[in-house]
Amino acid sequence: MRRILRRHEVVEDAWRLWGEGAADSDPVIVPLAELQKDTGAWVARKGALGVRLAPGECVESLGDVLPSLALVAVEFPNVGDGRGFSYGRLLRDRLHFAGELRAVGGGVKQDKIFLLARCGFESFELGETERADEAVAALRRYDVVYQPGAPIEGIRRQRFFA
Repeated sequence: MRRILRRHEVVEDAWRLWGEGAADSDPVIVPLAELQKDTGAWVARKGALGVRLAPGECVESLGDVLPSLALVAVEFPNVGDGRGFSYGRLLRDRLHFAGELRAVGGGVKQDKIFLLARCGFESFELGETERADEAVAALRRYDVVYQPGAPIEGIRRQRFFA
């Protein structure tokens, strides 16, 4: 089972990925292309629905279905691909997504977790090589921030506001 860092603790992931044989009542994460093939059928499921956004996919295309989604998983395929940071800000600030925003993929490293959280991500799929204790510590690395961003537990003060 996958390890997820959520709210400063590492937990087992209750979500199933599309193709893992999830029951109709299980929470499932489907790729955006699969969701767009038959949106009505996916939304009508009994279980919670999440979508996985790959780099290059249009985040704005989720506009109509976004209220039906409990989770959006944004893929970070490698450490050099930063498009997911923008996706997080777009989902939170412009599209007002209030569900769980998760960073997934090989590019989710402990040194980026604090910055991802400031962009609105609240859960992180840790890779096999990532140490859970160091990932939790990364969320507590700073207690004063200069740039405006999503609030994080443990921030004492924000110096400037937008």
